[in-house]
Amino acid sequence: MTESLSTPRKTQGWKKPVAITVALAMVVAAIGYAYASPYIAVKHMKAAADARDAVALNEYVDYPALRLSLKQQVGEMLHRRVEGQHSSNPLLILGAVIGAALISPLVDAYATPEGVAALLDGMPPTGKPGDRPHAPPPAESGTETTEPAQSAQSAPASAPAPAPAASGNPAPEARPVTTAGYRGLNEFALTWDRGSTGEHYAAILQRHGLFSWKLSAVELNEGNVSN
Repeated sequence: MTESLSTPRKTQGWKKPVAITVALAMVVAAIGYAYASPYIAVKHMKAAADARDAVALNEYVDYPALRLSLKQQVGEMLHRRVEGQHSSNPLLILGAVIGAALISPLVDAYATPEGVAALLDGMPPTGKPGDRPHAPPPAESGTETTEPAQSAQSAPASAPAPAPAASGNPAPEARPVTTAGYRGLNEFALTWDRGSTGEHYAAILQRHGLFSWKLSAVELNEGNVSN
């Protein structure tokens, strides 16, 4: 009789530590996923932007907040540009007025899948007339890249290809240093820095819920760019 009573107690004794271990493992897994969630969001957001998938991007971009941030940051950048070049020059003042008038079209251009792709590739707006997103083309251009090479081979010898480093076309700038990390519990930033000029750019993600993140703001600082 005593043996039959002790058996249930033994089974309950090992079930409790197992349940605690499983619960702790689930908590640790949830914390780990919560920490990694912005990195996962950036990966999915960039894939959607490169594919120009507007529907998928809606899950990762807070367009009203991004528009407001772009408008504010471009306006402040133009203001700093004029102040840094001593706005007594009337041409600079005129350029600032023209630039301010172009802020709304520029914001509209960057609040698109093409614009988000450019922002995630470290190519923010410059605030100059005619500024448009210059993101890499969608990932379907595998066959297109072979055609120029074939046409170049079939071109007549009397029409040589232009030199790769023409005097009017400066060599492309070195890629900036890119970092990613938390700025707080609910804010995550992708930053691009060019040490030579002091140019700094950041794409800011804000937490939405426990595991969701959305691109909500940018930071623009052209540093010591002269022009």
